[in-house]
Amino acid sequence: MKRISLALLAFAGLVGWGEVVHWRASRALVHPRRPARSEAVVVLGYRNQGADANAMNRWRVRAALRSIDPGLDSVLICAGLGRGPVAEAALLARHAAALGFTGEIRLEDRSRSTWENIRYLAPMLEGVDQIKIVSNPLHAQKARLYLHHQRPDLAARLVRGADYRLGEAWPLKPLLAAYGLRKLAAGRRDLARRAAM
Repeated sequence: MKRISLALLAFAGLVGWGEVVHWRASRALVHPRRPARSEAVVVLGYRNQGADANAMNRWRVRAALRSIDPGLDSVLICAGLGRGPVAEAALLARHAAALGFTGEIRLEDRSRSTWENIRYLAPMLEGVDQIKIVSNPLHAQKARLYLHHQRPDLAARLVRGADYRLGEAWPLKPLLAAYGLRKLAAGRRDLARRAAM
């Protein structure tokens, strides 16, 4: 009985840790919302090999759509080339349309990495008042970090998207947190190397 209680406690702690990591990441490197008339909601693609959006990309599109402020002039920007037969950006856009989105969609379909996502997205973000980057929260944090490095002027417009919800996909969050923290640390090391050049 004691072992079962300890196992349940450890499991609950792991799930709680995953929630906290994602919650904190969703609030990192963003600014309080200010009065705005326009926004760009950027959804980043994830390793899509097939001709249809995979489960992760379908979830990211749903998170992007719930991030849109109906009171603003919003554009949805779908980003990523990927390695499949169809660009991830096109798959994301197609899934958004399948979910009923009828607003403006733009595609960034040249990037093969998060660093390139930001480089190619930057010109598309210039004319908006606020920017939301949507992905799983740790990946979105990494993208915001890269935007701060590449274009601090645009990073000043970053606000929080709706890519974190308490309890959503809770069994996966500890794994995604561990993976995301490792990738975020690698991104910070990459920035340090770039700064040293």
